[in-house]
Amino acid sequence: MQKLSSKEYKNEFVQAFDGDESGNLRPRQTPGVLYSKALPTPVRRPALLAWSDELAAQLGIERPGEEDISILGGNLVTPAMHPYAACYAGHQFGNWAGQLGDGRAITLGEWEAPDGKSWELQLKGAGPTPYSRRADGRAVLRSSVREYLMSEAMHCLGVPTTRALSLVSTGDQVLRDMFYNGNAEHESGAIVMRVASSFLRFGSFELLAARQETENLRKLAHWTISRYYSHIGGDDKVLAWFREVVDRTASLMVEWMRVGFVHGVMNTDNMSVLGLTIDYGPYSFVDDYDLNFTPNTTDLPGRRYAFGKQPSVAYWNLGCLAGALAPLFPDTKELVTELEAYGDLYWSKYYAMMGGKLGLDQVKAEDHELIQRFEKTLTALKPDMTIFYQRLMALPAEVSSEQQVAEHFRDSLYRELFAGQPESLYQLMLAWRERMGRNTGTREESLERMRRSNPRFILRNYLLHQAIQELEVGEDGLFRKLQEAIRKPYSDQYDEFFVRRPDWASRKAGCSMLSCSS
Repeated sequence: MQKLSSKEYKNEFVQAFDGDESGNLRPRQTPGVLYSKALPTPVRRPALLAWSDELAAQLGIERPGEEDISILGGNLVTPAMHPYAACYAGHQFGNWAGQLGDGRAITLGEWEAPDGKSWELQLKGAGPTPYSRRADGRAVLRSSVREYLMSEAMHCLGVPTTRALSLVSTGDQVLRDMFYNGNAEHESGAIVMRVASSFLRFGSFELLAARQETENLRKLAHWTISRYYSHIGGDDKVLAWFREVVDRTASLMVEWMRVGFVHGVMNTDNMSVLGLTIDYGPYSFVDDYDLNFTPNTTDLPGRRYAFGKQPSVAYWNLGCLAGALAPLFPDTKELVTELEAYGDLYWSKYYAMMGGKLGLDQVKAEDHELIQRFEKTLTALKPDMTIFYQRLMALPAEVSSEQQVAEHFRDSLYRELFAGQPESLYQLMLAWRERMGRNTGTREESLERMRRSNPRFILRNYLLHQAIQELEVGEDGLFRKLQEAIRKPYSDQYDEFFVRRPDWASRKAGCSMLSCSS
């Protein structure tokens, strides 16, 4: 185990590419470079609020003392670090936004873990960078708690994601307009140290293509492949790499749909070329099953990034990445072929995932109709998605009436069933039971398959809201309990949280929808 303050960091990204080394934090365009040197801006009083012992053990990092907390708060940079903000571009809500970059994130360096793998250590909320535009580069406690808890929650759910090592309060106040409605207020500041093998995005490549920096584009593509996809070789390795990005992205979308996660702001600058969930902003899990639900007030009224639209948005975003890579090919025919494979890849993975949620031993073509019936039923009934699947696992071996089935699922419903819906639900359960009876294994094996696929605990927005409210007045009981619960999302150990979203939470600001600034 090593201390953050005594580690000899790697800085391979900044050594491989040209950057603006001036240290000038004035917002500006930075053509020809992939990053700009950016030192964190010190804060008044950094204090450790949370630390991931699990991630620290994996990375070989010692629990922080006073000097290390100064690093986590942006008050200390060691000589071995080379802090920088990455430069990238992107499409935001379907429109080209041009240069963006790390506006409130500063990478300190690359930490080599005991297994030899390198991880980027990045402070979010550590002050302005050349890419902050008109913003202050800071983060508030509210958004920092959300990122810290959710990134770790997603990891424990088995969803590919960036991680969070620490959460530090700064002792400073930050002015924020939560809903972009002109009602700005001062909030407590905080900083998250987030961790990933890389934070490279689709937008990293879009920037270089847009600026017609073809040699930088080629160099970044080859560097990414050699570092993160080292198994790929040959003359067509960029194409093979794009094929894997398509595959990983399809897998990520399936995982989001499995657990009911809604990212809320799937701009191309928020899409990882490693297939990770990155940039936790106005996200949410779905409570009542609604394919049209978006947690992002900025996404209204079009709901481009709604729950059910995420897979198709990912395809659109992959098209933007393909377009960025096009200058590296004599023509786009092969790229288009790989891009168009996304649909079949996604649906193949999706039906396999749904088979797990329903306990099917294997999913055959004839099972697609049953899966589609479940989707239609959930869309019509709008039950709590998480509770519904848990109640499905607990359905008695013999169901004898519509009333019995309706009563069994009552705890998952946010409203009374309409006429005809009890019969529809009952018939679906009979069809599901019949199909389960054709599994080759035992009933217990089928149920275990469902337990692995269906979380029992999810980090609901109203729980986060309550935890944040408590922290703001110096209480951390719920925050600590949620840190424990996210570690065991498939367990019944934390059934105090196994309840529907309360009615008040659907109307309370910050409990259902948030803006991009969150």
